[in-house]
Amino acid sequence: MGEGGNLPIGPGVWGFLALFVLAIALWLLVRNMNARLRRMAYREHERLEAERPADGDQPGGGEGPRPPEQG
Repeated sequence: MGEGGNLPIGPGVWGFLALFVLAIALWLLVRNMNARLRRMAYREHERLEAERPADGDQPGGGEGPRPPEQG
């Protein structure tokens, strides 16, 4: 077998750059997902707030069915 000497075996600069690019891409994806989830939760909150006054328009203040009036 031939002598290889002290050859550097490892990813080197290109491996570091590839890992760095993947880390930046992952960070951007997580940031985008977080913004979308926050926006979705905000829209859901707005939708529930918009529905709440509509529920209060029922006779009796939305407390359920009223008993029949005697009279």
